[in-house]
Amino acid sequence: MEEDKKEHWEQVYHTKNPDQVSWTQAVPQTSLNLIRDFDLAKTDRIIDIGGGDSKLVDFLLQDGYTNITVLDISEAALAKAKARLGEKSSQVTWIVCDITNFEPTETYTLWHDRAAFHFLTTQDQIAGYLNIAAKAVGNYLVIGTFSENGPEKCSGLAIKQYAEQQLQAIFDEHFEKVTCFTEDHTTPFATKQNFLFCSFKKRKV
Repeated sequence: MEEDKKEHWEQVYHTKNPDQVSWTQAVPQTSLNLIRDFDLAKTDRIIDIGGGDSKLVDFLLQDGYTNITVLDISEAALAKAKARLGEKSSQVTWIVCDITNFEPTETYTLWHDRAAFHFLTTQDQIAGYLNIAAKAVGNYLVIGTFSENGPEKCSGLAIKQYAEQQLQAIFDEHFEKVTCFTEDHTTPFATKQNFLFCSFKKRKV
């Protein structure tokens, strides 16, 4: 099953350009705003989960952050991002891994995930993700996922939609909600996808 999932995403990134996939953003403004709101030090560790060839890393580098990690299941996706960044790619740590198998060796000040979490559709997958995040996140968590009014599938795969209360309940044991809101993402094909974005702060033990 995991091999099938990896093959799916390798195929997507080998055969499609950014303007042919729904999640592409020219500027990931919402994610940037949420990250900037936390007023991180430029040396704080940031990880982008399921970052693929997203341009978030470009803008974080532009903002002066020096400790960025991008994780994705697809080697092809990360290869595209590295090619786009050129020499700057050496300033980033790249990890090819299914998030549910991730074994972090560092603590991240901020964990960002736009559009990876909603592909976890079983309780085991969700619980595994939460356990990993609880261990790996030192301070802040940002999740962007399809809302109740969002699509029921993405890239041909089933996803799990969320209401604010559902997402908050999943993370509540380890993280305190800071803010939640919904917004429409306009795809490269001019369709709309409704997202729920929530940011959280790690609870003190």
